[in-house]
Parts: sequence; C-alpha cells; structure tokens
Amino acid sequence: MRIVCLLPGATELICELGLGDSLVGISHECDFPETVTNLPRVTRSLLPNAADSRELDRLVSQRTHTQMPLYQLDHEALIALQPDLIVTQSLCDVCAVAEQDVQQALRRLPYRPKVVTLEPTDFRQVLGGLQELADAIGESTQGVRALKGLQQRLEDIAARTALAQTQPTVVFLEWLDPPFSAGHWTPEIVRLAGGRELLGVAADRSRRIAWSDVILANPEVIAVACCGYGIPQALADWQLQSRLHGLDELLAVRQQRVFFFDGNAYFNRPGPRLVASLEWLAYALHPQLHSRPEGVGPAMVQLVD
Repeated sequence: MRIVCLLPGATELICELGLGDSLVGISHECDFPETVTNLPRVTRSLLPNAADSRELDRLVSQRTHTQMPLYQLDHEALIALQPDLIVTQSLCDVCAVAEQDVQQALRRLPYRPKVVTLEPTDFRQVLGGLQELADAIGESTQGVRALKGLQQRLEDIAARTALAQTQPTVVFLEWLDPPFSAGHWTPEIVRLAGGRELLGVAADRSRRIAWSDVILANPEVIAVACCGYGIPQALADWQLQSRLHGLDELLAVRQQRVFFFDGNAYFNRPGPRLVASLEWLAYALHPQLHSRPEGVGPAMVQLVD
C-alpha cells in the first residue's frame, strides 16, 4: 500500500506499526523518525519562518479569522505519488492542512484512494488511532502488537505514580507569547504523571489565557512545551515574559520546578511519543519514583537560578 501522510503524529504512528516503508509522501512538518525525512513533501507552510512567537500568534489569528489557509497542499505532487491511502486530520486547522483542502485535492485525482481522518481529543483516542491506521492498511495484528507495547509502558508509569505521597499542582503551557494553557490530551497526561492541572481542560481545545491567570493559580510546577518549538526558543520567550510580568515570585519558580520540554517532539503531536511525554513529565513531577527516560537529544530542561 502506498501511503501519503499529512500529519506528523500519524507518520509516527505508521512507523510505530513498523510500516514506514509504505510511506511515499509526507507533510512539511514530518521529521521523525529520521528514516522518513527524505520522502517527498506534499505540503508547505504559508507562514514566515523568521516570525517570533507574538507575530506567529497574530498571523495565525488573522488568517483563521479571515479563513485564509495556513498551509498549502501540492496537488500535482499528490497526484504523481498515486497514493492508495491518505492520512489526514480534522482536529485543528492550525496544526496541518485543512480537511477541505484535502477534499479539493481528492476531486482532482483520477481515482478515489482510501482516506483516514484522525480527530483525537484525548489520550485514549490518540492510541486508538494506531489501531485505526493498522486496520485501514490491512495490518490489524501489527496494531494490536504495537498498542500492547505502549499500554504496558502506561501501566508501568501508573504503578509507580500510585506510590506518590503528593500530587503537585501544575500549569502546563503550550505557548508563551501570549500564554496558552494546554488542552486536549495534556491535562490527562498531567493526571497520569501524578499532578493536578489548574488551568487546562481535558479533551478541550488549548486556550489563550493571561499571565495574571498563571500568577493567581500560583502552581507548584510549571511545564512548558511550545507547539512546534524546541527548548531554546521556549526558554528565550520565558525569560522575556518573566521580566515583563514578574514571574520570579511564582512558587514554581522559587522552588525551581519550571520544566521546559521540546514541544516539537513531545506533548503536542497526537502520536506514540505522547507516551514518552508522559514518562518525562512523571519523572519531572516525581523523580524519586521514576527513572530519567532514555531519549535522543535534550528532551527536558529544568529552570534554575
């Protein structure tokens, strides 16, 4: 089967199934695992690469309000790849090519490929997408096997977290300028990691908040994973916002419990690395119970004086 995947998290799910060799095309954002990075890319971003966090937020808000696209799908490239299966999403027009653009492209194809549209809003649905993809590809047994492996890791975390004597309060942020509380599956990850999220709402959209909301909540732990950003950019944004809004007096800052995660790799993509995200957060919240996860590159940085 020839697969074109328009969503980074789904590309990771397909590779988790051991079916990466079936991929013939990917989105401009698909960058993991490394084996997919040389595949043809059928989408591109219409946003400037050099824009800072506030400017990106302004451009996204403006384009969303005027119903202008954020990404462009290369119809000719899609036709040339002759996919049997196209994997897309309808959860968030900010995250990937809009579903209506995919439908428009399908009308130009000389045949009708199978389409799987993923729309996970919680952790269970993300993992359910693994089996949905396996079934669509005709490899249901692979799905059962892969899902069992991920669920075993979840059970291992749950068993250790159950021993925790405390449940620290957490504010999890997925953007800093302006601040956004993390929604969808992230509050659930906080709970599974042994924390208590104060501002994010499980299975709901991420939402714009004010720094006064964070100051009023005064959490014991702040976790930051800026969507699409690595740790250096998140740290730079935090330092600027800290100076502007007096964040040094927050309990989490004074106790040195502010953690920055690679938001391009963890927490924001609805794929198998959400399990690794949980492992990292559980370690951050309860290092006496969880070992530091293994991984490639700097997945987490703790803010210290």
